[in-house]
Amino acid sequence: MSVQEAEPKEPPGEEQVYSVAAGLLGVKGKKARPKSRLEIHEFLLSGLSGKAVTSLRRHCHILVLEETVEPALGMSLRTVQRFEADQDKHLSSEQSSRAWKFAEIVARATTVFGSQDAAEKWLSEPARAFEGKKPIELLATQPGTQLVEDLLQQIDYGVYV
Repeated sequence: MSVQEAEPKEPPGEEQVYSVAAGLLGVKGKKARPKSRLEIHEFLLSGLSGKAVTSLRRHCHILVLEETVEPALGMSLRTVQRFEADQDKHLSSEQSSRAWKFAEIVARATTVFGSQDAAEKWLSEPARAFEGKKPIELLATQPGTQLVEDLLQQIDYGVYV
């Protein structure tokens, strides 16, 4: 097998994070247990159904707050409500990617902090590492999202002071 043919290995524990993220989105069947980012990419291309938004909001209490919906999902509250009203309508691949990334961050934070309630609390409180900004506010951009993921990794590995 050549280097190009080898599928990249996921870090330990990633499959569990992916599975929890899929559960938060209400993903069923084979897609509910993705084994790699490539698998995730493939099923997000066709777009998640509106049911995913409903499931995510039902499972993540932080998304009840109007001010958290747009930075977390990249959609206005009104757009989210339209998807909830027409659950057969599919999100674009970009909207699906943002919803997936939020679910993945919640899943990762849950692993780091021990419970989803603690994870959501951490996401919604100002953080010194972010100059007093709330982690959920940083999810509005890709660089901000990367900062949140990096900090979660540092906390998980015990290097954050």
